[in-house]
Amino acid sequence: MADRGVNSGEAEASVGTDLHLELSGRGARREQLMLALREAITSGRLAPGTRLPPYRTLAVDLGIARNTVGEAYAELVAEGWLTARQGSGTHVASRATPLPPPSAGDRARRSAPEARPVAYDFMPTSPDASAFPRAAWLRSARRAFNDAPGDAFGVGDPRGRVELRTALTEYLARARGVRTAPHRIVVCAGFAHALRILGEVLEGTVAVESYGLAFHRSLLTGAGLRTVPLTVDADGARTAELGAVGAGAVLLTPAHQFPTGGPLRPERRTAAVDWARATGAVVVEDDYDGEFRYDREPVGAVQGLDPDRVVYLGSTSKSLSPALRLGWLALPEALVDDVLAVKGVREMWTGVGDQLTLADFLACGAYDRHVRLMRRTYRRRRDRLVAVLAERAPHIGVGGIAAGLHAVLDLPPGTERDTVRAAGRLGLALEGLGAFRHPDSVMEPREGLVIGFGAPPDHAFNGALQALCTALPPAP
Repeated sequence: MADRGVNSGEAEASVGTDLHLELSGRGARREQLMLALREAITSGRLAPGTRLPPYRTLAVDLGIARNTVGEAYAELVAEGWLTARQGSGTHVASRATPLPPPSAGDRARRSAPEARPVAYDFMPTSPDASAFPRAAWLRSARRAFNDAPGDAFGVGDPRGRVELRTALTEYLARARGVRTAPHRIVVCAGFAHALRILGEVLEGTVAVESYGLAFHRSLLTGAGLRTVPLTVDADGARTAELGAVGAGAVLLTPAHQFPTGGPLRPERRTAAVDWARATGAVVVEDDYDGEFRYDREPVGAVQGLDPDRVVYLGSTSKSLSPALRLGWLALPEALVDDVLAVKGVREMWTGVGDQLTLADFLACGAYDRHVRLMRRTYRRRRDRLVAVLAERAPHIGVGGIAAGLHAVLDLPPGTERDTVRAAGRLGLALEGLGAFRHPDSVMEPREGLVIGFGAPPDHAFNGALQALCTALPPAP
């Protein structure tokens, strides 16, 4: 905008504090002013928290248009150099190093309708972070640190603290039907760390489900392995296909297929174990949300069928928090040394404090109590999701069993991409089924949304559902 002449009165000229700025260089006066203010901030002449003159006053002092100063202030606020609040003026942002000015691409993305801030998180991998049991965790931490032996604070065992491995052995046997022993458990920094280690031990080709997390597939391919997809239907992966794919291992989500939501049928579980026995292969079981089944008691782990052919992977990511970075491998005896060789001779990944705390949290029953509480919470949210859809979008079906922290909404053919975009414009973070499909899958593509109902807190859940319904395609 071209500068306009400034007519100011004595009262306006006397408002505010003095600020020495020299406008120089090429370009519009607004750009010159922004450059001068950035230089004054980065040089330290304007300290964090400094209040700037009102834009009318600065316009008078510099002999430029009020709109020019107002626009420069607004742009620097958007970039993070300044802060502005109604009634308190404009200040230098309180940070040691201001954010760099955005590129043209950043500014374009900021103005794009799909780039709205996230209002509701429907990502399927997120639990309710606000429900973390802080008080109970703190009590366990105090007991664990008080009771810990002196060697707990020395060089760490790469298998993990024996207190945690012992507690996990008992809990997994009781709650998930896992048959293992403390010396066969290796503690890791979450599921991804466990899978990355395992990828270095496996060789050749790994069969995976046609729908699953691309990140998990990338961990395997990053270890030099090839992945081949197995067909997935309402009964989980078709494990009868294993004999034809030439794999030495298979990665399955048997309790609750991710993301399509079906459990692995008993005969398919048996077929996977029989295949592993006959070929010397390994079944890798991702039990990511096995504790959360709402329509019946949770089905036990496949590992219980043959602990010498099944590797069991678990973590606290869904049950407690992904921020804890705690996971575990329950291994066949023959793989323990190989896994430890990859992990290293010292524990460099998981802190002893969280391990000891989780061991006490399991042993005192606090983990069971928390899981039961969250099972009721997530069941209530899933029921609410189904009820709202039945009322406002009865043409949208909900797929998968009543379990876990997510559900699949079946969409009419050809609508998934537009629905995901519409959701983004409404500030909803979610993904379509297409994002999880193996690139080599020969299955007919399925259209749908993968809706995580774990993350939105209770007070915001109804609002989140109403916004979701707004994004859904209308009835045909």
